[in-house]
Amino acid sequence: MESFVPPNHPLRPIRILLDEALKNLNWLFDGIYADSGRESIPPERLIRAQLLQVLYSIRSERQLVEQISYNLLYRWFVGLTIDDKVWDHSVFSINRDRLLDHEVIPELFSEVVSLARKRKLLSEEHFSVDGTLIQAWASQKSYCPKGDDIDPPSSGGRNGGADFHGEKRSNETHESKSDRDARLARKGLGKEAKLSYMGHTVMENRNGLIVKAAASHATGKAEREVAVALLADIAGSQRRTVGADKNYDTARFVADCRAMNITPHVARNDNRVGGSAIDGRTSRHMGYQVSQRRRKRVEEPFGWGKTIGLIRQVKVRGLAKVNSVFMMTMIGWNLTRMRALME
Repeated sequence: MESFVPPNHPLRPIRILLDEALKNLNWLFDGIYADSGRESIPPERLIRAQLLQVLYSIRSERQLVEQISYNLLYRWFVGLTIDDKVWDHSVFSINRDRLLDHEVIPELFSEVVSLARKRKLLSEEHFSVDGTLIQAWASQKSYCPKGDDIDPPSSGGRNGGADFHGEKRSNETHESKSDRDARLARKGLGKEAKLSYMGHTVMENRNGLIVKAAASHATGKAEREVAVALLADIAGSQRRTVGADKNYDTARFVADCRAMNITPHVARNDNRVGGSAIDGRTSRHMGYQVSQRRRKRVEEPFGWGKTIGLIRQVKVRGLAKVNSVFMMTMIGWNLTRMRALME
């Protein structure tokens, strides 16, 4: 199979990095599958296949399995020979859920970040945080009053319409029958509300690598609350800085950051009631201006994940599965960035 893949193909360095990260997870893989029973798909191949899905914008697992069967590049990356039989897409889905049960994707994400740290590609002092809406795999017609088992009014047909005109709907009183973890949310005033999740990242400012990532319910406070939790999980006690947009300019977020010895370089929102929580002692320094310029790069992984990756609209349901897809997409971003930085 090696002879079919050009020596300078961009997947080669990504596979080397991924293989190094997977080696450190052998202790976890050994306990995933039972010694007896029906033969399962090796977890390493599952992970490589999911990464291919992210890197090549493959929209479904059925299409992924089909392309692995006839694409020699994909076979080589996953670790299959020309004669190896490719698994059925339903078997792939079942085995993927086993990775979810053993929290393999978060462990792999941590290993990839450790690889970047080992290669001195990370800043340990300067970070940026942000969140993005991820459209859920559920329609507005599934959003019904809680406890209501009656289908919404429809005009008939296989995908009939429904009239919600004049109906007040909120996350306190309604939920999606298709995905109960999804929440109605919108990007801003005047924007349409959609059933969504939120993805959160902490980016180191030197090279734009993601050091922490998580998905959550789409609520008004989720961006700040999850950001605090992710920042608290970063090792080290030295003074650090964190850049963020105006949505993070609240007294609670600023106080939480300072309690963790983190200087909040948050964009000032002088129009909020009571004024900005960031005073002149922070915003007057040159470091604050640098953080405000660098923090804009935190949008790049989101843009990449929604155009190349799988997070514009996820094809799974439930917070745990959405979190797995989001973290795998950020793994793909990190490996792609690391490949570029090491060239």
